[in-house]
Amino acid sequence: MFIWKKGFNYFDTSYAYHNGTSETAIKKAVVEKYPRESFKICDKMPTWALTSEEDNEKFVNEMLERLGIDYFDVFFGTTLTDHGLKMQKKTNTFEYVKKMKEEGVARKIGFNFHDKADLLKEVLEEYVDMFDIVQLELNYLDWEDPAIEAHKCYDLCVEHDLDVYVMEPLKRGVIVNPNDEIKKDFKEFNGEKSIASFAIRFCASLEHVKIVLSGMSNMADMLDNCDTYENFEPLSKEESEFLDKMAQKLADNLAVPCSECGYCVDACPEMIPIPEYFNLYNTSKNQPESNIYRLYFDKLCDEKVPADECTYCGTCLDYCTQKIDIPEELEKVVEHFQEGSAHTVKKPSFLIH
Repeated sequence: MFIWKKGFNYFDTSYAYHNGTSETAIKKAVVEKYPRESFKICDKMPTWALTSEEDNEKFVNEMLERLGIDYFDVFFGTTLTDHGLKMQKKTNTFEYVKKMKEEGVARKIGFNFHDKADLLKEVLEEYVDMFDIVQLELNYLDWEDPAIEAHKCYDLCVEHDLDVYVMEPLKRGVIVNPNDEIKKDFKEFNGEKSIASFAIRFCASLEHVKIVLSGMSNMADMLDNCDTYENFEPLSKEESEFLDKMAQKLADNLAVPCSECGYCVDACPEMIPIPEYFNLYNTSKNQPESNIYRLYFDKLCDEKVPADECTYCGTCLDYCTQKIDIPEELEKVVEHFQEGSAHTVKKPSFLIH
């Protein structure tokens, strides 16, 4: 296996990834082919599916069976937001995960965190003795964002001497798909390094960061990531200052700071594909010359629930990791595309009132 030869042996999965097939895929691709001590597997409790304390053991046993292993190298008790904390207290998930470590079912334990610093402080003050790791959404765009408070959350982990694992170093592609002006800025600053490599190095240069998870959609992405780590250099002061400027430019051009985690879709009674609409909206704002309007209406025609089906029930708000006012932003999406379509494409007949 290519990544094995490059020294990568940590596999992050979840009960829910790829509609429940991720764990069985890892079993076939990794567990059945390599000695157990040669790789590490991180899995996560599906907090959203828990209905009782007994469900903790039920899901853990199912995950172990899917993976074909008898212990996890890393296990995260919950994806933690304010709503998630309430759920885990109801089902005693933290206590169950602590027991997993005591019994050797998990070598290290922690939790995913998707909220602001005040909540993290509250959790650590109550539970810090249990944990080894906090997995944070961390990237240079969110570092000083008051809606995310990544810097403050990182500092809290440092204060409590916890390892930090990083998710969303590229903010689901937002960082590596900027407008042409920002691409030009990167090229002029250092055309030999990819935009992704700067984002990865920002995270990996932080002392308490032990692992940076990066989504890769093709071999070019994998080769670039491998090159970044094989020839790793911490960020220089000049590079840090440059990324500060790029973060501000990205923020100024981003219509909706959606990380496309999808939790809102699972919660939405109408099953509106909210992140997809926000992605098209951001693309349209950054690349107004693109034919994105046609794609927007094609999505509506292709058995997708229209953005204007939002009932303003507010259920999604408890699940949004970015604290976005989703109903309000969906309204802006609808207005933007309906106004723009008048100049670019003909509306489908069912949208004409």
